[in-house]
Amino acid sequence: MSVLGLLSEWSWGAGGWVVIGSGIALAYIVFGIAGFGTALVAGPILILFMPLSKIVPLLVLLDFVAAFGNLLPSRRDVAKPELLRLLPCMAVGCTVGVIFLLNLKSDLLLLLMGLFISAYAVYSLWVKARPTQLSAGWALPMGTVGGLFGALFGSGGFLYAIYLNSRLPKDAARATQSALISCSTVVRLSLFAIAGVYAELPLLMLALCLLPAMALGLWIGRR
Repeated sequence: MSVLGLLSEWSWGAGGWVVIGSGIALAYIVFGIAGFGTALVAGPILILFMPLSKIVPLLVLLDFVAAFGNLLPSRRDVAKPELLRLLPCMAVGCTVGVIFLLNLKSDLLLLLMGLFISAYAVYSLWVKARPTQLSAGWALPMGTVGGLFGALFGSGGFLYAIYLNSRLPKDAARATQSALISCSTVVRLSLFAIAGVYAELPLLMLALCLLPAMALGLWIGRR
């Protein structure tokens, strides 16, 4: 079967492909700068073309490649105690989020995603004072809710960033967040694979077609 045949499910026309490719590139410019945020940027664009239950697994595939690309240059700066403190909580949150994503109705998921993005936008604009020092106990709620949001909406990285930036120097926080996002994508990728999400070949082909846009955005963002 040809690539066009496999992608026949995604028949958006040339204009649609340009919009989607631009949205992915823009999302990964943000990812290259901040280390998270792809779904916050790409989600509202992609939702015009496909359901949320397809968007999140698609972005997980692209995040998987991008996160490891971010991690490799800075792996020596990773703070292993913080990583090991957050990982179990993140895994629990991811598992719950994947169950919700695959079982909730699409209309409810769309409403929840809209509320999530709106709430994050209000938080970013209005809350200027960030925590200067959080205790290690905050790893439990930040890791769990971050994993839940990551699996359900494709973006929980801002919670990891709040926690890590309050406890580590800038380079160590960024490297540890890259490691955590990498682990998060592995967990989510595995859960989606077990659930049979990636048995749909058109979804895999779509991710492959969007890799150049992802790579371009990531390259720009890192610079």
